[in-house]
Amino acid sequence: MTVRTEFPRATKVIRDLFIPLADGTRLAAQIWLPVDAEQHPVPAILEYLPYRKRDGTAERDAQTHPYYAGFGYAGVRVDIRGTGDSDGVLTDEYSKQEQDDGLEVIAWIARQPWCSGSVGMIGISWGGFNGLQIAARRPPALQAVVSLCSTVDRYADDIHAMGGCLLVDKVNWGTNMFSILATPPDPALVGHNRWKEMWLDRMGEHALWLLDWHTHQRRDAFYRHGSVCEDYSAIECPVYMVGGWADGYSNAVFRFLAGHKGPRKGLVGPWAHKYPHVAKPGPQIGFLQETLRWWDHWLKGKDTGIMAEPMLRVYMQEPTPPRTQYAERAGHWVAEEAWPSPRIVAEQLPLGRHTLGGVPEPAELGISSPLTVGEASGKWCPYGQVPDLAGDQRIEAGSSLVFDSEPLSEPMDVLGAPIAHLELTADKPVAMVAVVLSEVLADGAATRVSYGLLNLTHRDSHVDLKPLEPGKRYKVRVQLNEMGQHFGKGSRIRLALSTSHWPNAWPSPEKVTLTVLTSGSTLELPVRPPRPADQELRPFLPAETSPPLVKTCLREPAERWVIERDLASGILTNDRMSDAGAYLLDEIDWEAGERMGRTFSIHPDDPLSARSHLWNERSFGRGDLELRTRTDVRMHAERDAFVIEASLQAYEGKDRIIDRSWSRRIRRDLV
Repeated sequence: MTVRTEFPRATKVIRDLFIPLADGTRLAAQIWLPVDAEQHPVPAILEYLPYRKRDGTAERDAQTHPYYAGFGYAGVRVDIRGTGDSDGVLTDEYSKQEQDDGLEVIAWIARQPWCSGSVGMIGISWGGFNGLQIAARRPPALQAVVSLCSTVDRYADDIHAMGGCLLVDKVNWGTNMFSILATPPDPALVGHNRWKEMWLDRMGEHALWLLDWHTHQRRDAFYRHGSVCEDYSAIECPVYMVGGWADGYSNAVFRFLAGHKGPRKGLVGPWAHKYPHVAKPGPQIGFLQETLRWWDHWLKGKDTGIMAEPMLRVYMQEPTPPRTQYAERAGHWVAEEAWPSPRIVAEQLPLGRHTLGGVPEPAELGISSPLTVGEASGKWCPYGQVPDLAGDQRIEAGSSLVFDSEPLSEPMDVLGAPIAHLELTADKPVAMVAVVLSEVLADGAATRVSYGLLNLTHRDSHVDLKPLEPGKRYKVRVQLNEMGQHFGKGSRIRLALSTSHWPNAWPSPEKVTLTVLTSGSTLELPVRPPRPADQELRPFLPAETSPPLVKTCLREPAERWVIERDLASGILTNDRMSDAGAYLLDEIDWEAGERMGRTFSIHPDDPLSARSHLWNERSFGRGDLELRTRTDVRMHAERDAFVIEASLQAYEGKDRIIDRSWSRRIRRDLV
């Protein structure tokens, strides 16, 4: 990655600015723009987040928004209401209030003398979500969106559920937001007479969102709100969807391209949950230059050629030994003119007696997995900066029902969402099936290429649930995550089925045995034929950023991640402690630090033994001012309920100014 220091236009930064809203609330903003923008107005690019522009995203912002400003744009970074240094209280994710405020922010930006009247939105994760959501509200000045690592369906493809299974990331990410919501504004910015009152308001009863989240276990109105798949036609401005195969959110790229009919593009690389110019696994690309081509086309009316190129461009991953962390994945870039692509061929591979493809032998095969299956699954949403990717799937194979193909006589490219069509029975009314697709290399190592989960009570709907009748045959469809994989000659394709996937999904309330009837079961693979034009694709430019943030390290980052099995008790524990370090942000004389711990444990034979303990500590300060918070969340499951206990302490110096606790039993709803 190259740090660029010379740009076509000289720039300046308006560091501390408040955008007034109609109800009197002020949202904190920072703006980078050309020094002559008032004489020669420019389009604006908005990033609208709850993650504290002052310190939380300051490093990333410094490498992005000044870059855009240097090429004739205003980069505008705004803290959402109730976060960072903005007024008010944030009561939930993706609320209508957040969208309403965003509409006002866009209108305010368009009125400024330095703005040409055209606005774009860019964002990753939360910022990718609200870019789509606000686009669906059609603010007149919003001309284009770049949405990364986002979702079009808040139930099917977010932290809450996967195939109706309750994701552990719901409590994981909920704990992280609990911690972020409890952080103070900067007294020097919001005023020494009001910062403490603002901080106390943020730490009220509303602060623990995950309690309410866990009451929504079906796809109800909570998830329909903000899910743009409910009405793709509501979005009229052009959208560039970006994702990564290692990320938890790559499905949205394909679903948006298929569902939306307006101007759109898609890009999927090998990346985890980061911007593609800094992401791992590599290769990183010149993403800022790529988005400038998008912005120049839609916000400045320049013919950059970007819309004459194929609609979808993806990194076709090649055979690679399984690792929990990659600096770079082997692969090559390919493209499709449209999505769904009429070139993709659905190939059916029948399941046999532990075989995949060929002439199957009908069989009835049972599986009751140890609840520790999933140990090598990695995180649901990896960041790639630590070893959080799926490891060698041989760890799981002995505890799963495995179907292997013969070694491939020729390579095979698969692009799209594999589908497992399974005929099965269960011996309990509530059960799940995990479906893992791997490439087995010549030495036996198994690299996961996709997976999917299905809560079998959700087999017909995520709204109208039906318990299973023990012993009754069901035909179910399990759609796996979208994938792009070049299976090598001599490799085997492996389908592995299990009845658990911990610690990514909470186990069913009872240990389950599934019986798979192979005569009614197939794996459907979207096979991509060669496309000679792939050889002529325009190469991406090398990754560039603007100069990094100036900061002084006060405490070095540290990481410890241990998975251990207690041979006496049988309990498997996944224990992580991550210290992001502490820093002085030199330009504003502000100190910030963060640490967190995540512990998940389970007994292989007892679903009710599953436990999680999650904590975060954050600290801030300047001179004699020392502020810190500690949040703790514990969760376990009973047969008919989830139990969540949480606490929050906040300190000003040595004085504890807040000490709150929560305890809630939440009814299980066929999960």
